[in-house]
Amino acid sequence: MKSLFATLLKVAHGIDWLTGKCGRIAGWAVILSCFISAANAVVRYGFDYSSNAFLEVQWYLFAVCVMLAAANVLHLNEHVRVDLFYARLTGRGKVYIDLFGLVFFLVPVMTAMIWYAWPLFVRWYVSGEMSNNAGGLVRWPAMLTLPVGFSLVLLQGASEIVKRIAWLTHQYEMDMHYERPLQ
Repeated sequence: MKSLFATLLKVAHGIDWLTGKCGRIAGWAVILSCFISAANAVVRYGFDYSSNAFLEVQWYLFAVCVMLAAANVLHLNEHVRVDLFYARLTGRGKVYIDLFGLVFFLVPVMTAMIWYAWPLFVRWYVSGEMSNNAGGLVRWPAMLTLPVGFSLVLLQGASEIVKRIAWLTHQYEMDMHYERPLQ
């Protein structure tokens, strides 16, 4: 049993590494989006020229930011909670609440989201769907962020489940720090 948890914990740490890298990509996408936005404003107001592609690439980058960073937010324990009791609970209570939420909410919802997002991405990719705006971009790259992002959250959810079960069985030390948001 210990060797099984050791293997699962190695896989969980690999998932943590992957979501951390995706979080860094999302951070760079934010910076790139800011530069594109600033350049777009300068070109529009300085040279009286505008391009729908400049505008659309910003929301593509926003999709990258949101969908690639979501799993890293879960990994860093910074995700949104309904904090009625959580902050008052001890470590074990928090872990049981987390496990309940992960198993009965996160896993089914992410599975459904992947189930619905993947065929939509494939349809847009195969058809080469384009933006309706003049000079707009193909839409499938933005749509690809949905199944990729939901898959990353599902993987990170599995990692969190493994780590919490290992913590409950005293096979893993986990930081249980939770800072209640300011009200």
